[in-house]
Amino acid sequence: MTRIFPSKIKTCCLLLLVFISISFAIAQTTPDYKLRVEWKPMENNYEGKNQTLSTLSIINDSDIDLPPNGWTLYFNYSGNFPKPDSRGLSLSYINGDLYKIEPNPASDGISANSRMNYQMVRSGSVDNITMNPQGFYLVMDKAPNKAIAVPASYPDPDKAFLNKLASATNSWMNPANVFTRNLAVKNIADDQLVKVFPSPVSYNTGSGEFSLYAGTRIFAEPAFAKEAVYLASELEKVLFLKPGIVTLVPTGNAIVLQKNMRIVPEGYSLKVSPNGVVISASTPAGAFYGIQSLKTLLPPSSWKAKQQAIPVAAVEVVDAPRFGYRSFMLDVSRNFQPKAEILKVLDVMSLYKLNAFHLHFSDDEGWRVEIPSLPELTSVGSIRGHTVDNKNNIQPSFGSGGMPNVLPGSGFYSRKDFIEILKYAAERHISVIPEIESPGHARAAIKSMENRYAKLMKAGKPAEANRYRLAEPADSSMYRSVQGWNDNVINVALPSAYNFMERVTDDLILMYKEANAPLKTIHFGGDEVPPGVWERSPAYINLRKANSSIKSTDDLWYYYFGKLNGMVKKRGLYVSGWEEAGMRKTVLDGKPHYIANPDFADDNFQLNVWNNTIGSGAEDLAYRLANGGYKVVLSPVSNQYFDLAYNNSYFEPGYKWGGLVDADKPYYFIPFDMLKNVKENGQGNPIGKLDQTGKIRLTDYGKSNIVGVQGLLWSENNVNSTRLEYMMLPKLLGLAERAWSKDPEWATTSDATKADDLYKQSWIEFANLMGKRELPRLTYYNGGYAYRIPEPGLKVENGKVVANVQYPGLELRYTTDGFEPGVSSNLYSGPVSEKGVIKVAAFDAGGRRGRVAEVENR
Repeated sequence: MTRIFPSKIKTCCLLLLVFISISFAIAQTTPDYKLRVEWKPMENNYEGKNQTLSTLSIINDSDIDLPPNGWTLYFNYSGNFPKPDSRGLSLSYINGDLYKIEPNPASDGISANSRMNYQMVRSGSVDNITMNPQGFYLVMDKAPNKAIAVPASYPDPDKAFLNKLASATNSWMNPANVFTRNLAVKNIADDQLVKVFPSPVSYNTGSGEFSLYAGTRIFAEPAFAKEAVYLASELEKVLFLKPGIVTLVPTGNAIVLQKNMRIVPEGYSLKVSPNGVVISASTPAGAFYGIQSLKTLLPPSSWKAKQQAIPVAAVEVVDAPRFGYRSFMLDVSRNFQPKAEILKVLDVMSLYKLNAFHLHFSDDEGWRVEIPSLPELTSVGSIRGHTVDNKNNIQPSFGSGGMPNVLPGSGFYSRKDFIEILKYAAERHISVIPEIESPGHARAAIKSMENRYAKLMKAGKPAEANRYRLAEPADSSMYRSVQGWNDNVINVALPSAYNFMERVTDDLILMYKEANAPLKTIHFGGDEVPPGVWERSPAYINLRKANSSIKSTDDLWYYYFGKLNGMVKKRGLYVSGWEEAGMRKTVLDGKPHYIANPDFADDNFQLNVWNNTIGSGAEDLAYRLANGGYKVVLSPVSNQYFDLAYNNSYFEPGYKWGGLVDADKPYYFIPFDMLKNVKENGQGNPIGKLDQTGKIRLTDYGKSNIVGVQGLLWSENNVNSTRLEYMMLPKLLGLAERAWSKDPEWATTSDATKADDLYKQSWIEFANLMGKRELPRLTYYNGGYAYRIPEPGLKVENGKVVANVQYPGLELRYTTDGFEPGVSSNLYSGPVSEKGVIKVAAFDAGGRRGRVAEVENR
C-alpha cells in the first residue's frame, strides 16, 4: 500500500499554484499577435547596381499595437543586404539561410490593424518566384521559445517589373518566343509512334492484337515466380479481375515468362501476337523489364478505370540497357517527403527501367532515417523549428517556419519504414544507395551528437558521451559553407568521427539484411567543404604531429576517405561519393589546381560527378576522373539537375545557377561526348558550338569507367509532393531514354548539319510520344502524377491568334471573356479571330491545367 504524506500534498499544491501563476503572467504579458506579411519585388538593378528593391509589408491584424521593441521576425532567404535599416527596423543574418528583422531605436512599432512597408534591398536580381523570402514567424522577447506563425502572401509584381523580364530576347514570358520554340515540333500520327518506352534496341510491329482480360493466365518458370506475382498485381489495377497464375504452360490466352540464357543480364525479348504474350529473359530483372515494356504497350487510358478487356498491339521487341547503372537521386533532407511518396517515386522509376535510387537522407537541414543505435539523429536532427540554441532541434530552413514537427521541414523514416522502402525497391529491381553526407553538409548529425553528448555528460558517462561526438569545442576555425553555415563540418581529426561512421554503417547494413535488399556501396558525400575548416583544431594539430603524411588540412581529406575506404572494404562494400572525394589539391602556375587523386584511382571508388557548369572550366571533369581510373556516374548539373527551373519565366519555380533544365536537356545529353551537344550556357542562354579547346576527351579506358547516368532532384523547393512530381516529370523520361537506350545516330555522326537534322526529327518523335502516350499514362498511372504541363505558345498572325504546345496531344483551351480557361472552355482547333485578350492553357487527359498564357488581338 502506498502512503501519501500531507506535507508532500501541500508542497505539490504550492508548486502547482506557482506554475499556474507564472503561466497566467506570461499569457498576460505576451498577447496573441496576429501578423501576416506580403512581399513583392519592385525593381531589379536598383540605383543602377546589381541589387533588387522589394517591399515587405508587415501587417498587424491584431486589435493591439505591436510594440516598438521586444519582438523579432524570423524568415529564410539568401543574399546580402547592403541597406539593412528601414522604417525603424534592422535586418541581420543568423546562420544558414535564416535571417531576422528586429526593431531598432527608431522604431514606433506597428499599430493595430495597420501595416508597415519595410524597404528591402538585396544583392543580385530577383527573376523568379523561388527567390521569395519564406517561413516567417514572430517571437516575443518575453516568450523566447514560442514561435507565432506569420502567414505570407506574394502578390504578382507590377507589370513594369514583369515587362522588363519579358523583354529579354529569349524570355519564356513572351508567348511569341514560346510559339517560335514550339514550331520545331510537328505532329506525328499515333500509329507511327513506337509504343515501347524507353526506346528498345529492336522494335517491329505485327498484325492484329492480343486481348488482355481477366481470363488471361500467367505462367512463369520458377526463376520468375516473383515477377509473375508482380505482373498479376499490376494487371489487377486495370482489369475487373486479377489474372490467375498457373503452374502448367497454358493454351489460349496467356502471358508466359520463360528463361533464355542466351539473353544478356537485364535484357529481354517481348513477343505479342493475337495468340498470347511471351517474355523471355535470362534474369529476373530482364523479365521485370519485359513486363514494364508490356505495360507501356497498353493504351495510356488503361489506368483511368478498370476494364473488361484491353487491346495490346502485336509487336516483337528485343532489348537490353545501355548502362547497368540508371539512377535517380532524391534529396529528402532539406525538405522531407512521406514514405508513400517515396514508394510512388519508386513505381515511376521502375516503369521506365531505372534501377538505382540514390537516397540523400542526411544533410545540414535534416537527418531522415532512424538509426536505432543513435536515436538522437532523428529525435533532434529530423526536427526543424524555432530554437535559441539548436540543442533539442535544428533551426528552420527553406521556409519551414518556427513550428516543430511540421512537414516538410520535419520528419523521418522509422526503421520499419526504411525496411519497407528497401523491400519495395528490391521487388522492383531497384537498389537503394544510402548517403551519409560528410564531412561537410553534416550539421544535423553534428547537432544531434551534441545533444547526445550533453545528456550523457549529465548522466555522468563522459566516455560514452564522447564516443560519437563530431565536433570539437576547442576548434576555433572560421569558415562559411556555400549554403551559409559556419558549423556544419565534421572534425575528421577526431577518432569519434570514425566511431560514428562505423555505427551508422553497421545499423544500415542490419536494415538491408532484414529487408533482404542488396547493398554494395554507401555514398559518403564529400562535396563543398569550405576553406578554413580544421585549421585551428587542436585535434588536427595533434594528429599532424603524430602522422607525418598530414602536412596541411588538405591532407585530412585523403586521410578521411582512406579510413572510410578501409572501413567499408572490411564489410564487403565500396565507397561512393561526390567528385571531390576523388580529387587531390595541388598547385599549377602558382594557383590551386585539382587533379584526379591517385590514392584511390583503380580502387573501385565510384564518383557522382556533378560539376560541369558551362563556362566554369570544369565541363570535362567527369572525363578527367574516368580517364584517371575512377568509376564515374555522370550526374551533370547542366543536363540532369531536376531542381533547376524548366525555363526563365518569373512564374517558373526552381533554381537557375546551373542553367535551365527541361526534359530536352537530359534527352539530348550524350554520355560519351557530352560537350558536343551543349546548346546553352550556365545562365540558360543559347550559345553556338561550345569551344572545347583544352578540354579532355574520354578515352576508351575512360569509357569503361563510365558506369551510368543519374538524374538529381535537390529538395530546397520541394515543399510538398506535388512540387516534387512537377520538378521530376517529365524530366525523368529524358533521363530514362538516355540511360537505357543506345546512342542515336545524331549523337555519333561527325557531320554537324546531319546531326542537327537528325536530332530535330528525334525530338519531334520524343515530344509526340510524351504528349500522346507517356504523359496521358502518367495522368492515371498509380493514382496520377502531377507532372509539369507546359505553357502554350501564342502569336498574332494576320489578325488571328495561333497557338501551339511543346507536346502534341495535350489539349489547348481558350477564353475571350477575361476569365482563365477551364475544362469546359473553347477547345483550340485553329486560329482564333476574336478580338481582345485571348487566354490559353494546356490541359492533360484528366483536365488538370498548366500555366495560362495570354495575348491581345487588337
